[in-house]
Amino acid sequence: MTAADVRDWDPGDGPISTPSPARAPARSAGAPVRPAQALPPLAPDRGHSAPDWSEVVEHFREGLIVCDADQVVRHLSPVAERLLPEVSPGATLAAAGIAELLGGDDPAEFTHRARRLRVRRVPLSAARSCWYVEDVTESVTRADALLAERARSAFLAVVGEKLGNPLHPDRAAAAVVRLAVPTLAEVAVLVLAPRSGRARWWRASRSDDEAPTVDSGVLTSAELPTAIEEGLAGTEPHAVGWLVEQAVEAGWLPGLATHETSARVVPLPGHDAPAGVLLVARRAVRYYDEADVDLVRAFAARAGAALTTAVLYRDQAEVADTLQASLLPVEPAPASGVQWGTAYRPAQAGLRIGGDFYGSHRLADGGSVFFLGDVSGKGVEAAVFTGQLRQCLQALHRVESRPARLLRLLNDALLETTQAHGQGRFATMVLGTVRPHRDGGLTLTMAGGGHLPPLVLRSSGEVEQVGLTGMLVGVVPDPRIGEVTVQLEPGETCLLYSDGVTEARGGRRGDELFGTDRLVGALAGCQRMPAPALAERVEQVTCDWLGRGDHDDIAVLALRATGAGARMSRHLHSVPRPPEQRESNE
Repeated sequence: MTAADVRDWDPGDGPISTPSPARAPARSAGAPVRPAQALPPLAPDRGHSAPDWSEVVEHFREGLIVCDADQVVRHLSPVAERLLPEVSPGATLAAAGIAELLGGDDPAEFTHRARRLRVRRVPLSAARSCWYVEDVTESVTRADALLAERARSAFLAVVGEKLGNPLHPDRAAAAVVRLAVPTLAEVAVLVLAPRSGRARWWRASRSDDEAPTVDSGVLTSAELPTAIEEGLAGTEPHAVGWLVEQAVEAGWLPGLATHETSARVVPLPGHDAPAGVLLVARRAVRYYDEADVDLVRAFAARAGAALTTAVLYRDQAEVADTLQASLLPVEPAPASGVQWGTAYRPAQAGLRIGGDFYGSHRLADGGSVFFLGDVSGKGVEAAVFTGQLRQCLQALHRVESRPARLLRLLNDALLETTQAHGQGRFATMVLGTVRPHRDGGLTLTMAGGGHLPPLVLRSSGEVEQVGLTGMLVGVVPDPRIGEVTVQLEPGETCLLYSDGVTEARGGRRGDELFGTDRLVGALAGCQRMPAPALAERVEQVTCDWLGRGDHDDIAVLALRATGAGARMSRHLHSVPRPPEQRESNE
């Protein structure tokens, strides 16, 4: 028995008769109620009187209000009386002030006395109508809570996706405040933890339906509002009015007044200390309740993780850049009567460092020690080994300047280092001294440690290969070291190069070595070329031969005799260009 079965009944009419199950099929929920029909009275069962259906109605989940044609209340169930205390039996609905709420034939919902009510009207006869009133507060609240939770989850999923991309603290901070508006606030301000007494801040604000605008600035630690300092210390301030006053005074809340603003400050978790704090504010028509604060905290946790990752990446990048700069080949020091030319291209261009190296050091007698070499391996480990070699040479050239002896001292130092650390690395090298003549020529004394022999470009255009031999450096205790002396006339050049030039694979089939013969051919006619241009030409023809294929580290060092009375010429560092750029320029 449901309330929908009450038809054409007035409490004063006596008990209600009901149809038998066979004569009254079940009605689906929400189906319209047909006009009342004459129903035969229910026969008493074994001497019992028919039930008083008015008592049954009192226990319905829905409240019932039965009115006559003039909307005078003839019956009011206890449930309806509890839900609508304004309604009284014998009075009209208009007198209760809710006639407009109960008007109409379609089901309707409205909020009354902090409860959500659902009302539907069923005509009982031409003279009477019944309103069914149901309290749906709990079901609506559950549905709203489910929708809100789904919206929060979707928002946090988008936040996690968007904040996973920026790896720079500034871009990550701008993304944080942009994502906070308008879901969390009308104005969002992010203050990063101070560095060197200065704190960067970002703010996003939105007016009407426009996209959020982001600006930023810098404050000293002394200028930070007290609430921000508390947040940076890891506590969450709760004095909302005081917080709003500070934010307005700092000029962070454009378009919001102190008396009509709700705001919160939440720390952003970091590695050891908060990475920053987030200030969110909006008009007081929407105060931050506990659910809103939980959402802000969840957002702050993701923002803090993103900022911590970005800061860590920045710090690691700075360290990597510093270390790479220290491991790059050192440019030769200027020397009287010598023009230097260099070119360098590591195998792994993204690292900017490799296993090839070159450089020079001045000697007390006016000459210079110069060198070019190649260590085993590639990448970071090879670059670290080249750094060790350069440090050894920088110290040893002060006690020994003769190339062969200096190379043997370097061999002993490398053996001691590699055996102590179990590295097992070795190197090839050409190490020499250059001393100027009064006539403008140069005397080169070079020692070979298993490296490719140098080439000399004479003023006549002829290219000579220097007969320099020797064993690898850092392999055996007493290696055989070759030594040779070469004279350069003014305008002549000596060229040192690594095996990345001669062993470059390319050509039509892509696997043919560039070789020494092609290198000599590329130098033909270049006797008037300055040393920097000559080094760059060698690097260029090698990369043209490679095309876009992989290659080993490439290093070139050229020494040109500038002639008597010539001013000391500084070298020009060759900056490698990618093959695709050279092709487009050509």
